[in-house]
Amino acid sequence: MSKTIFLVDMNAFFISCEMSRDASLKDVPAAVAGSPEKRTGIVLAANYNARHYGVKTAMTLHEAYQKCPELITVPPDHKYYKQRSDEVMKRLLHYSPIVEQNSIDEAWLDMTGTEKLLGPAYKVATTIMNDLENHLDLWCSIGISSNKFLAKMAADMKKPLGITELWPKDVEKKLWPLPAQKMYGVGSKTFHKLKLLNINTIGDIANFSATELLRVFGAHGLSLHQKANGIDPSNVVPNSKDDMKSIGRSVTLESDAYKAESVRNIFFALAEDVAMQGRQHNKKGTVVQIILKSNDFKSITRQVTVEPTYYTKDLYDHGFQLLQKNWPPHKGVRLIGISLTGFCDHEQGQQMSIFDTLNHSPKKQTLLSLKKPSHTVDDLLDKIRKKHGSDSISRASLLRKKK
Repeated sequence: MSKTIFLVDMNAFFISCEMSRDASLKDVPAAVAGSPEKRTGIVLAANYNARHYGVKTAMTLHEAYQKCPELITVPPDHKYYKQRSDEVMKRLLHYSPIVEQNSIDEAWLDMTGTEKLLGPAYKVATTIMNDLENHLDLWCSIGISSNKFLAKMAADMKKPLGITELWPKDVEKKLWPLPAQKMYGVGSKTFHKLKLLNINTIGDIANFSATELLRVFGAHGLSLHQKANGIDPSNVVPNSKDDMKSIGRSVTLESDAYKAESVRNIFFALAEDVAMQGRQHNKKGTVVQIILKSNDFKSITRQVTVEPTYYTKDLYDHGFQLLQKNWPPHKGVRLIGISLTGFCDHEQGQQMSIFDTLNHSPKKQTLLSLKKPSHTVDDLLDKIRKKHGSDSISRASLLRKKK
């Protein structure tokens, strides 16, 4: 049985969210962008009025204002965008129980077998588009095909408010003429290697030796060859809470930092936020990773394997050691971050200590509650925040930082 897969892609999502709560932004060039004063002056999303002037995502605000002096910018509100994204995904579940969220602003739907209930694919796509616009005041484009890859490529072919069908029989005519860098799964590094092989279009990938692509790119090369020929056997897999792969936080500094010590409190706050999220989702991680971005825009990432943990001091201690060891000499640092990954079932796979052995004795039950003092502090803070709100208590070091 042939499958029917949709890819629903929200158009200019961040700025569309802003326009949905501030109608005055709808008829003027507008963009979500960081603050130049805080060193984050980059366009994150521009509406179609702004795009008409040449304003694009990742463009500096300085360049954006040169192209469109009347551009109106609003600061990003990621919590709000996540809320709107959840509303979109909830609405998509009205049309299919099999929804796989690919990012904050797009998702695949397996519509196979729904034709008798909902009607032909193009008609249902039109219904979904109108539903999201009428009820959430958000625009989308929808790609329709028999697999995830072709549906994704189709969704990108007509924006905004476009519905495009791209079936395997259309691949040679509609897909092959496109530049290789337009192919989903081809990043800048892959594209550079493809150029060295004199591969310029998706059709070139499709007709290139699969064996040679496998040699150059490994399994990814074979996947590119299959997809360029319209083949993608992967299924739409519904998301679940267990899909979380990592928890991370980063911050762009207001001014360049030249010593790790100068960002100690900021780094601690990031570690605490990551650890709190880990505890909230019951996710203990075995890998702590840090990122440093210097003022020449070069990034350094380093990681260390640790005993399973989601406690603040553990993350901070391991992370700050990495930060100190890898701080770039003679360069200013403009961004720092920390993440926790390598999640495990933290009730399994840990070596028992002598205290665990003693706990089997009824007379030693009190030893069950033995914890590091820092872990106990985290647990107490969590209880207070849960009862009185997330802003009800903070650490003294962080309060001093704010003064």
